[in-house]
Amino acid sequence: MAVMLFSSFTEEQFPPRLQKKIDSAILSTYAIDSYTLMPITVSEEMNKITKAELGGDNLFKVLQGDVFIGYIYVGESPSMKKVFDYIILFTPELTIKKSKVLIYREEYGLQIGSQRWLKQFIGLSILDTVIYEETIDGIAGATISASSMTRATDHVLKTLRTLKSEKLL
Repeated sequence: MAVMLFSSFTEEQFPPRLQKKIDSAILSTYAIDSYTLMPITVSEEMNKITKAELGGDNLFKVLQGDVFIGYIYVGESPSMKKVFDYIILFTPELTIKKSKVLIYREEYGLQIGSQRWLKQFIGLSILDTVIYEETIDGIAGATISASSMTRATDHVLKTLRTLKSEKLL
């Protein structure tokens, strides 16, 4: 039986459906059976200069016991009329281990949740620039969502690069 450990901050952080998907992504990606999330918070000034939102409920260190195993970023990005939730899971060295669309709320564009498409992001680091239809293949029928996911990933990478250069990671 898997036992999941969370900081008290995390227990109240996400709606149950989203939390279940986050749990699944973390447990399967890092091949662990329990974890703790440690929120990474930054000043309002730093949040204003970063590309991705860092409001205290987006970026976390992932620990298994006392062992640091990586970072996760949980965000929302726009689709045609709504938003979708996604997670990007990183190694301790800040390369993408996996990205996943957690909750998609539209009838069209579901293809961005395909691991076949998302695997393009695996291995990218904070030194990379990600551009839709240049470094990341497009998807017919999901142009808005795919470009949105690509842009969101690029913003997260640039944000982590800034935090690392400021010695906040």
